[in-house]
Amino acid sequence: MKRELGIARCGLACCLCSENTVCTGCQDDACAGKDWCENRKCSREKNFAGCYECPENCRKGMLAKSKPYGFTQFTKRYGAKELLDCLERNEANGVIYHRNGIVGDYDGFDSAEDLAKFIKTGKRT
Repeated sequence: MKRELGIARCGLACCLCSENTVCTGCQDDACAGKDWCENRKCSREKNFAGCYECPENCRKGMLAKSKPYGFTQFTKRYGAKELLDCLERNEANGVIYHRNGIVGDYDGFDSAEDLAKFIKTGKRT
């Protein structure tokens, strides 16, 4: 885990991403998605570190997908430090962020609440 890369503006975990050896993350001005990423543009315009700081509950851009939306909701509720702590603990216990391409153990949840429970426990119910 590269904890220093933290959480993307859309809520995804740059710290665990399989692309983090070549990607500097969306917080960096060298971000590959800086011209097209709606979440990056919007959060920067509103002077937020990420969508998780925004009081709105939108589903724009990457937030239309369940994993970034769920991670954003988790971070809104518990904070970025708690998310990073849980991800680090889960990784140490064998939970894999990207198992096949960009799909891993945090994918396939029916709701943000179910994903939050998994993030907290590292176990599917």
